[in-house]
Amino acid sequence: MCRNIKTLFNFAPPATELEVRDASLQFVRKLSGFAVPSKANEAAFNAAVEEIAAVTRRLMAELVTQAPPRDREVEAAKAKARSALRLPVAREDGR
Repeated sequence: MCRNIKTLFNFAPPATELEVRDASLQFVRKLSGFAVPSKANEAAFNAAVEEIAAVTRRLMAELVTQAPPRDREVEAAKAKARSALRLPVAREDGR
């Protein structure tokens, strides 16, 4: 999965419209290979983003879980810890 697309389901507070749209935009960018589409492709690109966002909202409304909602701050801390394990720490001497 694209690292820039975040899990949106089962968070307290729920995902915002902006988060849904941003994830949809990243998905369409990944599939199309365009960060910014040409004028010729702009309408199709934007329509795809809106359709993916609508499907995402519908999916999240229909999903059910018995798990308690996840806390955004706790999940962000976990992600930061995972990132620290993957990426080398910058040294003060520049090496």
